[in-house]
Amino acid sequence: MKGVFSAPGDYIYFKSQVPLHKIPIGSKQWRYYDFGPKVVPPLICLPGTAGTADVYYKQIMSLSMKGYRVIAVDIPRVWNHHEWVLAFEKFLDVINVHHIHLYGTSLGGFLAQLFAQHRPRRVRSLVLSNTFLETSSFSAAMPWAPLVGWTPSFLLKRYVLTGIHKGPHEPFIADSVDFIVAQVETLSRDDLASRLSLTVDAASVGPLLLSDSLITIMDTNDFCAIPGQLKDQVIERYPGARQAYLKSGGDFPFLSRPDEVNLHLQLHLRRVGVEAKPDVVQEDPPGGSRSNDQNDGKRTDDEPEDDRRGPRRHR
Repeated sequence: MKGVFSAPGDYIYFKSQVPLHKIPIGSKQWRYYDFGPKVVPPLICLPGTAGTADVYYKQIMSLSMKGYRVIAVDIPRVWNHHEWVLAFEKFLDVINVHHIHLYGTSLGGFLAQLFAQHRPRRVRSLVLSNTFLETSSFSAAMPWAPLVGWTPSFLLKRYVLTGIHKGPHEPFIADSVDFIVAQVETLSRDDLASRLSLTVDAASVGPLLLSDSLITIMDTNDFCAIPGQLKDQVIERYPGARQAYLKSGGDFPFLSRPDEVNLHLQLHLRRVGVEAKPDVVQEDPPGGSRSNDQNDGKRTDDEPEDDRRGPRRHR
């Protein structure tokens, strides 16, 4: 990674234990982690604009040890919300997952709701954190959105990073910001442009068939890049949802407050009927290839496909 950032020890351990998968599906390259018993319906984690699958490494390690299956994905290069729904559905088909529980933060929470709206039979529950229902306020704040596909990478990175609350931070929040900044450095121009396009593409979440009782809203109460009125709209939309507030944690509580977040996720999964299998052997899923990229270096606009490798077994 660039700069003076030093990867945390638990992240280095995670990378040594959990395989990174990269698979091409049509024109999309999917990059993801999948860890935990395959007999358990998965919790799929969707990051925000500045995030990658790696930002959920603390959830993967903790929940998989308790017998839950956790899948964390990068948002692929899709340029509108219809394309997102189709691409994510194909991804689930390829990895042979039918019924899912979604945990989405920021943009990931918005995409999770859209998928639940358009593919209601596949989504069993939602955990929404610091997210929103519609994109109009973001498009209004980004008048140069039609030019995002031609904007240089350094300007896109600068724009994404200006949305992160500037310090001073207490140490754990500061560490979470440093980790996210390092992840942004791994994203290509097209990665950033497509994600910003998703935040300004005109769309709003319609009514969900999913019961409010199967939704948990987990917001931080200190500061967040998502305006408070947008988070309040989510609460008003799902009045029967379970509310799990964090007193602090900033934009990235999954990194800065992992124990609290993991506890709320575990309670949610229990509440919606997911039975953990702590004694089941971990296996790599079929169809995905393991990447041996331990440093997770910068991605290019045309990533080569990884070598296909046989399944490995892990405890």
